[in-house]
Amino acid sequence: MPMRRAKISVIGAGNIGGECARSIAMKELGDVVLVDIANKDKPELHMPKGKALDLACCGPVEKFDAKITGTFEYADIAGSDVVVVTAGVPRKPGQSRDDLVAINAGIVKNVAQNIKQHAPNAVVIVVSNPLDAMVYVMWKVTGFPHNRVIGQAGALDVARYKTFLAWELGCSVEDIQGLLLGGHGDDMVPLPKRTSVNGIPVSDLLSAEKINACVERAKVGGGEIVKLMGTSAWYAPSSGTIEMVESIVRDKKRVIASAAYCEDEFGIAPGQKGKGYFVGVPAVLGANGVERVLTFKMDAEEQKFMNESISHVKDLVGVVRKLFPELA
Repeated sequence: MPMRRAKISVIGAGNIGGECARSIAMKELGDVVLVDIANKDKPELHMPKGKALDLACCGPVEKFDAKITGTFEYADIAGSDVVVVTAGVPRKPGQSRDDLVAINAGIVKNVAQNIKQHAPNAVVIVVSNPLDAMVYVMWKVTGFPHNRVIGQAGALDVARYKTFLAWELGCSVEDIQGLLLGGHGDDMVPLPKRTSVNGIPVSDLLSAEKINACVERAKVGGGEIVKLMGTSAWYAPSSGTIEMVESIVRDKKRVIASAAYCEDEFGIAPGQKGKGYFVGVPAVLGANGVERVLTFKMDAEEQKFMNESISHVKDLVGVVRKLFPELA
């Protein structure tokens, strides 16, 4: 019998959602359901259905076979193996990720309720910002096991870090191995001592000043793009998301930096059973979602930065708990 094709739903058909749908189809990872809400000002429009039709017509040229559905109805996500959540308001110039908490927490809460109802067995990948808080909202509202709720952050942050290092070195991005931990954004934790170029420590090839410049640019990479375009990035965030989707639907067990639930790991919430946080860590992603978090001993400086990053994640979650006491 032929293998069943995976079903992947994308909630939010904007820039990131549309690009995710395109990549899923082109990589033939599965059939795609693209979900969005109706335009109240122009009810005659059906944007997700239009994008689905446009993408479907790429098939003959790009040589892919995938069913692509655009819809306003959450019922259409039933049976999804993976649900990608990009819904929310994008960041604008001068606006921090923290400013988005109040707006996007309400949006993600509604999305989570619908996922719980219509796709109760799915692995959920949250892309909406502020990421660390939105993953927490998704987990609390769905009640899913924490291994089936993941945030896309590290995959993007690491990609930016590798890109800037490759440009500085004049080498291929494919030969950079690097890792960033912690919260998504300015508080991410760089690990230059664990960064290499085809096995060669990057510190043997670049000065500490140049490495630090690459780290700092990666931290504010999203903000740099917002200043240039007036809105959030979408190409790289969607690429990072699809890397995670592919590892899950194909059970590749890739080690990808992801916002995964942690308690004792990296000193995030030691001994606090059921009261952990979603923080960027190296995670093995497979058919069951997060199948394992890889831990290692950090030095004093790395742990200091990690503690600071975790503190900010806790602050963001604290804002969510004040806004929605039922999620405490």
